[in-house]
Amino acid sequence: MAELIQRAWRYAEQAAPITAQSAAGRRFAAFGAGSLIAFPAGSVYGERWIEVGSDSMFAAGVTLCAGMAPGHDLGPSPVLRVGDRCVIGRGSHIVAHHSLDIGHDVYTGPYVYITDQNHSYADPDTPIGSQWPVNSAVSIGAGSWLGTGAIILPGAIIGRNVVVAAGAVVRGKIPDRCVVAGVPARVVRQYEPSNGWSRPADSVPGLLASPAPEP
Repeated sequence: MAELIQRAWRYAEQAAPITAQSAAGRRFAAFGAGSLIAFPAGSVYGERWIEVGSDSMFAAGVTLCAGMAPGHDLGPSPVLRVGDRCVIGRGSHIVAHHSLDIGHDVYTGPYVYITDQNHSYADPDTPIGSQWPVNSAVSIGAGSWLGTGAIILPGAIIGRNVVVAAGAVVRGKIPDRCVVAGVPARVVRQYEPSNGWSRPADSVPGLLASPAPEP
């Protein structure tokens, strides 16, 4: 019986991913050729407001959703856009309500969390979970890498070819071609054409500089 179950599971892994040709793939606003969401997927809903580029891969257990719950009307245009040739690690969660853009060639480790919405706590007498959430657009530049367990908060604008270290919590603006780490994330290395990758001498606007770890 155990062997039969394992064989059936392996068959499902090969036969049941979401692709551009599948009925589930056709529910998306766009789902590019060569892209797939592996079986078993996490929560996937709001497909009408999600665009996926070509040759992108979402590992098993990835949540990819738009809106509060299935059936939430988000208007006429997609709010979640994933570029070409992206790889999203196992168990990651990408949750959009307003505007969340992931550029081409973005890779993530497992269990990364990206969202453009957070709860408000303006009223100190009302339970936070009951207060209306606040949206702020998120974008992740092409060629970036997000390490295992990274959290990308609402309002984060990450540049191109950025490394986000494992476990980092990112908010605010991150410049191109840098490495960020910590909670909140700080620039620990940055690329300068004159001397290559180096430790930042000064704080980057909106971020705190800190010494880079030795290789």
